[in-house]
Amino acid sequence: MRVGGEGTQLKKITIIDRRHESILRLSNDLERRGYEVRTYADEREALGEIAASRPDLVISELALRGMSGLQVLAEIRRIDPRIPVIIVTDHENTQDAIDSMSEGAYDYFPKPVDVEKALTAIEKALELRVPEARRSPPGESVEIGAAAARLIGKSPEMLEIYKRIGQVAVSDAAILIQGESGTGKELVAQAIHRNSRRRNGPFLAVNCAAIPETLLESELFGYERGAFTGAVARKAGKFEQADGGTIFLDEIGDMSLGIQAKVLRVLQDKSFERVGGRETISADTRVVAATNKSLVECMKKGTFRIDLFYRLKVVSIFLPPLRERGEDALLLAEHFIQKFNYQLVKSVRGLSPQAAELLRTYDWPGNVRELENNIQTGVLLNKTGVLIPEDFPLYLERKDGRSRPGAGPGSGDLAEAFRAILEPIFGSLSVEQRGSVYDRTIRDFEKALLRLALEKVGGNQVRASRLLGISRNTLRGRLERFREDDEAGSGRSGHEV
Repeated sequence: MRVGGEGTQLKKITIIDRRHESILRLSNDLERRGYEVRTYADEREALGEIAASRPDLVISELALRGMSGLQVLAEIRRIDPRIPVIIVTDHENTQDAIDSMSEGAYDYFPKPVDVEKALTAIEKALELRVPEARRSPPGESVEIGAAAARLIGKSPEMLEIYKRIGQVAVSDAAILIQGESGTGKELVAQAIHRNSRRRNGPFLAVNCAAIPETLLESELFGYERGAFTGAVARKAGKFEQADGGTIFLDEIGDMSLGIQAKVLRVLQDKSFERVGGRETISADTRVVAATNKSLVECMKKGTFRIDLFYRLKVVSIFLPPLRERGEDALLLAEHFIQKFNYQLVKSVRGLSPQAAELLRTYDWPGNVRELENNIQTGVLLNKTGVLIPEDFPLYLERKDGRSRPGAGPGSGDLAEAFRAILEPIFGSLSVEQRGSVYDRTIRDFEKALLRLALEKVGGNQVRASRLLGISRNTLRGRLERFREDDEAGSGRSGHEV
C-alpha cells in the first residue's frame, strides 16, 4: 500500500499508550512504512490533537490513566465517526473484545500485539475509511452478563468470536450459530442478548430436537382453549413470551418443514397465529438460531427450507471445536475446577503436569461439555487436592481403549483405515479406471478431504486452510481446479467441492 511520496499525503496515525514494548515496535514499523505517527501517554492531550488534526486512524490502549479506552473511543466517535479506532489491551477479560466492537472499534488486539496482524488491519482500515462508523445509540452502554463472563478462551479463534459478538449484538438481525455439539452455542446466544439493546427483555431458549414435533408448534406459538385435547385454557407461546427480547432456537435443523414455514413468517412479518386460533399475534422478538448440522446438506435432502436458511443466515457465527482452540482447554479446566469446588464444597488446587498434558492432547469429541463433565467427576472423586489423570473418566476410557487419542482412523495409522475402505471396491475401480487408478483415487480423496474440512468450519476457507495445514491460496487453487474439471465434463465422477 502506498502511503507517501510525491503527490500523496502521508497517512496520520495517533497512538495512545503507556509505551508498551510491542506498541513501540508497531510504531517503529509504521514509521518505516511511511506513516506519520504521533504517540501520546496522556489521553486528554491525544484527544485534543485528534480534534485539531483529525488523524486517519487511532490506536488506543484500553487501560489508560484518567479515562478508559472505551471512553476515549466514544469521544473520538463524537469528534469524527469516520476515524477508525483500534483497541489494544493487556487485560485477560474477554468481555473487553465484545465491548470494544460493540462501541464501534474497528478492531481489537491483546498485548503483546502481533505486529504483522496489526499492520494488516491498519492498512485495511485506511483503505476502507467508511464515511460513517457504526455507533451505539446515545446513552447506550454495554454491560457484562453472566453468560458473556462464561465465554472463556484466549485463542485467536475465540478472540474472533468475541469481536463478532460485539459487532452483531447491537443490531436486531437474525443470527445463525453453527458448530459441533458441546461447543457453547447457547452461551454465545446469551452473550449476544446480554450485550444488545434487548438485554432488559426476556431470553428464552428452545431445544427443537428435545421437543416432539406435535408439541413444538404449540410451544413456540402458543394455543387457544380447545385447540386439542387437554387445552383447557389459552397459552402464550415462546415467541409471544419473548416479545421485546430474544428467542434462541437450538438445533433448528431438526425442526419440521411445517413449523419452519411459521418461523419464516415470524422473521418476515413478526406475526403468527396460535394453534387453533385465527387472531394474528404480533411479537417483536429477535431470533438467534443454532445447529450442529450442515443446513446446506439438509437443504439438498429437502429437510430444510432454502428461504428460511437465508433469512436466518443474515449473520453467521462458526464456533470452533475445542480441539482447534489450543491452550483454551486448560483455561476452561481452571474455570470448571473453581466452579465445582464451590458447588461440591471441595478444595482442589489445580492440575498435575500429567493431567494438564492429558487434557491438552485429548481430542475432545464432546467439546467443552465433555471437558466440563470430566472436571466435575475429577473434582468430586479427587482425594489429593491436585487433579491427576486417574481422576478423569477419559483417562479410564483411554486406558482400556474405549475412547482415546490415537485410537481409530482419526489419529492413528491412517493407511490401515484407508486400505479397509479401498479393499472392497479396488477390483471394480481397477477395471473402470485401468491405467489411472492412482490419479483417480488421489483426486477423489483430496476432493473429499477438502469438502469435509469446509463443512466442518461452515465454508470458511481461512479456517479450513488452517485446519488442513495448507495456505489459503493452495486451497483456492485446488477448489478451482476441481470446478474446472467438473465443468469440462472430464468423465471423472465425484461430487463438486
